[in-house]
Amino acid sequence: MTDTEKLVHREWSAAESTRRITITNPADGQELFAAPVASPAEVDTAVGAARSAAAEWARTAAAERAAAVHRAADAVAARADDLARLTTLEMGKPLGDARGGVDAGVGTLRQYAELGPVHRGRSLNGGFGATDLMVYEPRGVVAAITPWNDPVAVSCGLIGAALVTGNTVVYKPSERTPATGWLLARILSEHLPAGVLNLLLGDGAVGARLVEQPVDVVAHVGACATGRAIARAAAGTRTKVLLENGGNDPLIIDADVDPEWAAAQAALGAFANAGQICVSVERIYVHEAIADPFLAALAARAEALRMGPGLEAGTELAPLVDRRLREHVHGHVEQAVAGGAKLLAGGDVPEGPGAYYPATVLAGCTDDMAVMREETFGPVAPVAVVGTFDEALARAGQGEYGLAATVLTRDLAHAIRASRELPAGTVKVNNVFGGAPGGAAHPRRASGQGYGYGPELLDEMTQTKVVHLGAPPA
Repeated sequence: MTDTEKLVHREWSAAESTRRITITNPADGQELFAAPVASPAEVDTAVGAARSAAAEWARTAAAERAAAVHRAADAVAARADDLARLTTLEMGKPLGDARGGVDAGVGTLRQYAELGPVHRGRSLNGGFGATDLMVYEPRGVVAAITPWNDPVAVSCGLIGAALVTGNTVVYKPSERTPATGWLLARILSEHLPAGVLNLLLGDGAVGARLVEQPVDVVAHVGACATGRAIARAAAGTRTKVLLENGGNDPLIIDADVDPEWAAAQAALGAFANAGQICVSVERIYVHEAIADPFLAALAARAEALRMGPGLEAGTELAPLVDRRLREHVHGHVEQAVAGGAKLLAGGDVPEGPGAYYPATVLAGCTDDMAVMREETFGPVAPVAVVGTFDEALARAGQGEYGLAATVLTRDLAHAIRASRELPAGTVKVNNVFGGAPGGAAHPRRASGQGYGYGPELLDEMTQTKVVHLGAPPA
C-alpha cells in the first residue's frame, strides 16, 4: 500500500501536501505507515470533481447505477480478507469481528443496489384531465465522513445509499483508519465513472474544510463534538445534515429475568469490540432482587475474557484504538472509584506496549459520575442497583443522549412501557444487539439527526419535487 495517493476524478495521484499522520498498531505500538493529509486545494478539487460529475450520474438510469453498485459489492467481497486485516491493524478489533464488518458492508451495498431502482414515487389525485406526480431526485454532492470503529460497514452504507439515488460522493474516512478507507475507495472506484467517488484523507481540519464547501449533504458518523461543529457550519449554507453521534445507552434489567442470562447480555453489550460501538451498553440499572448474582456473574465474565492482539486467534478483548482513548476510559473509571464506586473486575492499565484495557465492572455507581453521564466508549460496565422498574426507567431516560436503549424483562407491560417512554431512537427488548436487515436508525437529542440506515436513508439522500401534468387545450 502506498501512503501518497489520492483519488479525484477516478485518477490516483500523489498527494500534494507533505503533511502526514502516523498510524500505529494499537496491539504493539509499532508504526504502520504515514497517511497523507489533504491540502485545502485538494479538498476544493475533490468537491469540484464531484460537482462536475453530478449531472451525468443523476441522468444515468437507476438500473445502471444499481448494477455498478452490485459490481462494486462483489469486488469488496473479493477483497474482504484484505480489508478486515487492515481494519484490525489500524484500530485493533479481533480479525473475525473485522471480517464481520466487511461482510455487513457488502450486504448493505447489495441491499441498496436492490432498493435504488424501486425507490419511491407516487401520484396524487387531481382533476380528471391532469396528473400530479411526486418524484424523488438526487440532492447532488454528498460528503461522507465516517468513523474508525466499524469503518467498512458504515462507509458502505452511506456511500451505497448516496450512489444508488444518483448522488456523487466525496469520502473522508477517519484519520485513525485511513488505510482501510483508502483500500475501500480504490475497490469501489474501479466500478464507477470518473468523479462519482472521490477520496480525501486527513484529520479534522480536512473534514472542516470539506463541510465548508458547497456540498448538498453532509453525512457524518462519529463524535458528538464533530457533529455539533458540522451542524453549526451547515446552518449558514442550508446543507442537508445527517448525524449519528455519541450515545450513553442504558440497559435496564428487570427483577424477573435470569441473572446469568442478563450478565451474558450485559457483557456482550459492554465489552464487544472493547466497548467501541456506537450502541454499546454504557450504563446498567439492575433490580435489587437479582443484583448480587447478576454482579457476580458479570464480573466473572469480564475476568474470563481473553485479552490479546486482534490478529491472534482466540482473542476476545482486543486493544482500544489508541492510548489517547485509553486515558479517557481509565479517567472515567478512576473518577467513579474516587466517588465511591466499587471495582469488581478490571480497572487497571496493563503494563507493556499497546493500548489494552481490561473488561471492567463497577458497582455502586451514581448518576452524577462521568461513567454514567458521558460516553466512555471502552470495555466498562458501570452498574447501579434500583428498587423498582419505575426507578430504572426514570434514571435511564436522563441525560442528553438518545441513540439506543435496552430492557431485559419477562413482563410484557414493562417492555411496552420501556418502548414508549425511553427517549431513544432505538429501543431493544431482550437483546442488546441484533435487528432485522435493513432496519432504520433515527438518533435523538445530542446523538444526532436524520435516518442513518435502512430504506429511509434513501429518502434522506433525495429531495422531492411535485410535477403537475395538465392536458393541453383541445
